[in-house]
Amino acid sequence: MNWKRYFWPAVGMAAVAFSAWLLLDELRGISLDDVWDSLVAIPPGRWALSALCAVVAYGALAGYDHIALLHIGKRVSWPFVTLCSFTTYALSHNIGGSVFSGAVIRYRAYVTKGLTGHEVGVLVAICWFTFVLSTIAVAAVVLILVPGLLDRFSSIGFREFSSATGIILLVPIFAYVFGSWLHLRPLRIGSFQIHYPRLPIVARQLIIGPLELFAAGAIIYFALPAAGNPGYLVVLGVFLVSFSVAQISHAPGGLGVLEVVFLAGLPDMEPVDVLAALLVFRLFYLIVPLVISLGVVLLFERAQLRRSDI
Repeated sequence: MNWKRYFWPAVGMAAVAFSAWLLLDELRGISLDDVWDSLVAIPPGRWALSALCAVVAYGALAGYDHIALLHIGKRVSWPFVTLCSFTTYALSHNIGGSVFSGAVIRYRAYVTKGLTGHEVGVLVAICWFTFVLSTIAVAAVVLILVPGLLDRFSSIGFREFSSATGIILLVPIFAYVFGSWLHLRPLRIGSFQIHYPRLPIVARQLIIGPLELFAAGAIIYFALPAAGNPGYLVVLGVFLVSFSVAQISHAPGGLGVLEVVFLAGLPDMEPVDVLAALLVFRLFYLIVPLVISLGVVLLFERAQLRRSDI
């Protein structure tokens, strides 16, 4: 039996189970009626802003693929790339293990547009690196502007971080930009190689990537009430921590992980209000995109079957 096939799904399920255990302990005394009341209390304008932020976030995610295709010099129509990116992220965010699941989905789509397996591999690598680069850049800015942010997580093992840490995190960002300016040689891993992105590509990465994170964090911010709200930058910082932990855990949809980390990171807010905001996030960022993406996949596969019958 190939144990590697089941390793990451098992890790994800274990993360969900452990998070659920922690979450149940945090939610003692909270009823579904309380959560519903908090959802109803969110003003319609805030619902609209959260929905708009979700659209902006997925639009920026589509930019990841456009940037990667520009880097490898392949032309694919904008509508196809946007739908492919949307479907990839909508499914991988819910499935877990986004790099691996996203690679499978992208390969299935882009080979129909003439990309080779190697080119799809480079595309996936560039998209993944854009996300990592953006996360580090935004985390650095947040830590500089909100020093001591991670003190909020002292109860789950984080130590005090200062603005100096944010400055340190900017070093690899500047090094990456400097390396692009120097036109460094391609990175070779066996027969696989990735050429160093040109400065215009790097500039796009540092604009589009952070935009997606800003918008995704704003979905939750707009759904939170004013009472006890620490402000957008703190919510964004807590989101970065929670989303990163969810990605590492490979828990499908970050189920339970997001909630546990957010409750720890926003101790001054009512837990029921935080849960309501996270439900809004799950609705606009996970559930609605998942439903739409399943329809896109069915239509795509139907079209491929028709072509094969011709």
